[in-house]
Formats: sequence, structure tokens, C-alpha cells
Amino acid sequence: MSYIPVALEMYSVRKEFHANPLATLQAVREMGYEGVEFAGPPMFSAEFYASLLKESGLVCCSWHTPWQLVQEDTLQQTIELNQAVGNKYVIIPFLQAETHDEWKALAEQLNVLADKLAHYGMKTGYHCHGKDFQLLDGKTPWSTFMSIASPKTIFQLDVGNAMSGGADVMAELEAHPGRCQTIHLKPWSANGGFEPVIGEDDAPWKDIFRFCDEKGATEWYIIEYECPTIPAMQAVETCLRNTKTLLG
Repeated sequence: MSYIPVALEMYSVRKEFHANPLATLQAVREMGYEGVEFAGPPMFSAEFYASLLKESGLVCCSWHTPWQLVQEDTLQQTIELNQAVGNKYVIIPFLQAETHDEWKALAEQLNVLADKLAHYGMKTGYHCHGKDFQLLDGKTPWSTFMSIASPKTIFQLDVGNAMSGGADVMAELEAHPGRCQTIHLKPWSANGGFEPVIGEDDAPWKDIFRFCDEKGATEWYIIEYECPTIPAMQAVETCLRNTKTLLG
């Protein structure tokens, strides 16, 4: 298998990061992570984020960017932020729509955004949620959205979210080869929900990794763990260790 580095979705350790940004990133790097995906509006200046990455030795592989920060009056500032930290993936973490026509409209807007970002060597995509795979008037919002989303947009599958919504993650991946440049490794099980760590859940990790290696054009694995039962730093370290074991 080819080498695909592993990053951490910083939402997983948001409390620790807010309390001590540099120490948290340094600890994440010491665990063995190579990159991070930031989430939400920036709390600090672009220069401060860039200095954190430089001092910790981590790469910004993606940024979960709220929809309101890629609109006409905010997009240029978002582009400048991502240029400063060397990030090329501006991922929309959440979209809300009530009808299939609304989902189509959002996909069309994302296509326009993809064209704008392409001028800066950046890409956009959508991070799926469980609700996206639940039937709405006989079909899933996800199928509607992806039928309109252009090949320029990436498919950031969140494994746990998709499984929680009843999706067959391998079927979804196989339906979109070459569009999974980043993928969220979030554990989920039928009995434990989001509580089990990677390797103790129901996700078909070996098949997922094989797809990413052979068909996904995957550049980053991104671990995300949100369940408060296990202390955040302990949980993400365990998830990384188990991921590396599964990867062989």
C-alpha cells in the first residue's frame, strides 16, 4: 500500500487547544500525527496559526470552514487565511436543507466555490453527516447532492457519521472513486454508537484503507473522536495507535 499520512481533526481536542494551543499541537505531534484539520472560524490571526504549525512541526491538511465564511463578502479573507497556513482543502462541515431542490441549489453553489478556489490552487468539498443518508421523499439528500456536485468538489466521507445514518460506507466510497482526497476516520458501532475507539467499532477499516489506497486518490486520513467518555487526548492517541496497527 502507498503511504497516506494521518492527521487529527482538532475539534476532537478543542478544549485543550483553546486552553494551550502550542502545547496541544506539540502533544499531537509527539503522538505521531503528521497534520491537523482545524475547525470553525479562526480564533487567532493567520500569522499565529502559521507559527503554531511551524513550531509544532505539523501540516494543516484541511480546514472545516463554515458556509458563512465562503460567501462573497468573506471568501477573500478565508483564502488569505488558508494561504498563510499552506492549506488547500477548504471543507464545508455542515449544510442544512429541507428539500431535494434545496440540496441541489447548495451543490450548485459549492460548484461555483470550487471554481473560485481553483484559481488559488485550493479545493472544496462537503463533510457528510448521518442525516444526509436518511431517506427524504424516497431518496437520500446525499445522492441528490452528489448528483449535482462537480468532479472538482471532493467527497469527505465521515465514516462514523455515514454509518450512524445507515449508509453502506463501502458502497458510498465505490460510487465516488477519485474524490476522497481526505476522509474522516470516526469510529461507530451499532451497540456503542460513537463511544468505541477505532479498532473496537464496526467500521470495515481494512476495506476502507484498501479503497483509499487504490481508488480514493486519498491524500490524508483524518481521525476524529468526539465521545466525552474517554479523555480527549487519551482517545485520539489510542485511535492513532490502533489506526497504525490496522494499516500494518
